[in-house]
Amino acid sequence: MDQRRLILFLIFSFAVIMLWDGWQKHNRPAPAPTAAVAEQQAPGSSVPGAVPTPSASMAGVSAVPEARGAVSSAPRVTVRTDVMTAEVSAEGGSIVRLELAQHKSKADVSRNFVLFDDGAEHLYAAQSGLIGEGLPNHKTAFALPAGEQVLKDGQDSLTLRLEAPEQNGVKVAKLMTFHRGSYLVDVAYEIVNGGGAPLNAHAYFQMTRDGKPAEAVEGFGVNVFTGPAFYSEAEKFQKVKFEEIDNGKAKFVKKANDGWVALVQHYFVSAWLPQEGVEREFFARKVGDGLYSSGLILPVAAVAPGDKGMVATRLYAGPQEQDKLEGIAKGLDLVVDYGWLTVIAAPLFWVLSWFHKLLGNWGWAIILVTVLIKAAFFPLSAASYKSMAKMRVLGPRMQRLKELYGNDKVKLQQEMMEMYKREKINPLGGCLPILVQIPVFISLYWVLLGSVEMRHAPWLGWIQDLSSKDPYFILPIIMGATMLIQTKLNPTPPDPIQAKVMLAMPIVFTVMFLWFPSGLVLYWVVNNTLSIAQQWQITRMIEGGKSGAKPA
Repeated sequence: MDQRRLILFLIFSFAVIMLWDGWQKHNRPAPAPTAAVAEQQAPGSSVPGAVPTPSASMAGVSAVPEARGAVSSAPRVTVRTDVMTAEVSAEGGSIVRLELAQHKSKADVSRNFVLFDDGAEHLYAAQSGLIGEGLPNHKTAFALPAGEQVLKDGQDSLTLRLEAPEQNGVKVAKLMTFHRGSYLVDVAYEIVNGGGAPLNAHAYFQMTRDGKPAEAVEGFGVNVFTGPAFYSEAEKFQKVKFEEIDNGKAKFVKKANDGWVALVQHYFVSAWLPQEGVEREFFARKVGDGLYSSGLILPVAAVAPGDKGMVATRLYAGPQEQDKLEGIAKGLDLVVDYGWLTVIAAPLFWVLSWFHKLLGNWGWAIILVTVLIKAAFFPLSAASYKSMAKMRVLGPRMQRLKELYGNDKVKLQQEMMEMYKREKINPLGGCLPILVQIPVFISLYWVLLGSVEMRHAPWLGWIQDLSSKDPYFILPIIMGATMLIQTKLNPTPPDPIQAKVMLAMPIVFTVMFLWFPSGLVLYWVVNNTLSIAQQWQITRMIEGGKSGAKPA
């Protein structure tokens, strides 16, 4: 029994250390960007009429937007749809601010969540431009349409047309098409070559963002990734940390005929999604102190004099809704990253979603998934509780052995092992079921923390956001009470110090769970309640037959 308790204590201690380390990393302050950042040279070819290769053009692609305190004062036009409000700047036609109407701010639920930001909390913009002599880039001043652009009732889409100044007889218009009920924006460049020579060019599409983490995540040990991500069929999903860009150690696909580039943060993502079969070059680079650009370059088909050409791609900017991302682009659902336990977490989320469709409430779905998991592990749990119940019955006899052989540790261990063999008890029999279940528990933990569907999802009564802590700490206190009951049902460790440690565990975990998302605490409360019922029944059955136990 001592060995089993020691193993459990080590597991709990290791978990606490890892959670604390993760919490420290998550809350480490990021370096603040400087008040001003020098602009880099805008994209463009220095050789008239030459075809700029992507590699040759890379040096000028990631021009830096103004740093905090120096946000561009260029005019803007506002575009409103049923799911978003976008502010498009005349400078480059960049989307410099984007509010998501169906998702609220974590700090103030009366305000919409802001994804692209012009400096209020972050610097984060979707930028694009053309690479070629005299062609417009994301620093070019475009002409904006007059007045606010609103997607009206009965309209399925709204196209914003921005005109660039004519250069060398070449006219360029940037077209941005917003769709009803969609977070996809079609971005295209229409090129009319009124010059006397063929026009060869490339187009670049990028996200520029500061390196600060997104909105804080509640719970110890939570270190959610924020940064660029790349996908191609050959290299699959690749995440790049901002610090890896800083030190030149970023590794990702450089060229491919498929794939996309994204900027990932907790719950939300933006991504440029070109059509497959077109060669593209990916890049990620630091463009200033605390500012980074990641994107891709696409070729533009040569435009003969007097002809019209076009290059287009799609921009997704919205929540990581798993049931929709996969249908938008291959591999895009991988931005919802559950780490090395994805093989378990993904099916868990599917089951959770199925219950939600059935019940219409994520809280009740969590409860049903907990019941389902408990049922799946019922035989393993039963084995664990039977072992503990038998050890509880043997408690007085173990105490008697300690009194007889307390001064002879070797003899005491021999007598205890003989007793275990005689009673057909494995003192470590309850450990394996617990170890087997740990990956499932951790997977569900990340499902509940990483799914945007839980964000601001109510359960009942005082729980109005399953992704946030319980505002009145009722669930954590109930969870602590259930852990205390479980401790009382377990056999008392013969070592007094060990017994005190086990009694302290409910208090330690209650304090930790005060700040955990209420959806996760709800899972633990239900799981503990079911465990208590199962353990009480098994203990009652075992202790009911203890009169037939053999004397020591």
